Amino acid sequence: MHRDIKGSNLLLDNNGNLKIGDFGLATHFQPSQGQPLTSRVVTLWYRPPELLLGATDYGVAVDLWSAGCILAELLAGKPIMPGRTERKLLHRKRIPYAL
Repeated sequence: MHRDIKGSNLLLDNNGNLKIGDFGLATHFQPSQGQPLTSRVVTLWYRPPELLLGATDYGVAVDLWSAGCILAELLAGKPIMPGRTERKLLHRKRIPYAL
């Protein structure tokens, strides 16, 4: 799992090839892993709800959530879930499904 998918970690070369960089928070994913993981990963704007709520047992879905946020951001032309703190993100009145 990469655990920090964000725009600045996505690299596009002159041939249109997309590459992912910065594997500082990455971990080898083992579904049967009994050891808890930290919930303090993923840049706040791209952090999925389960991590905002403090989950320590999660999988590759955290990277899929981040990728979806980036795709929506590209379509909308602005961040879809900006916030300065976890609490503010959790207490948002609505998640903008229709961009």
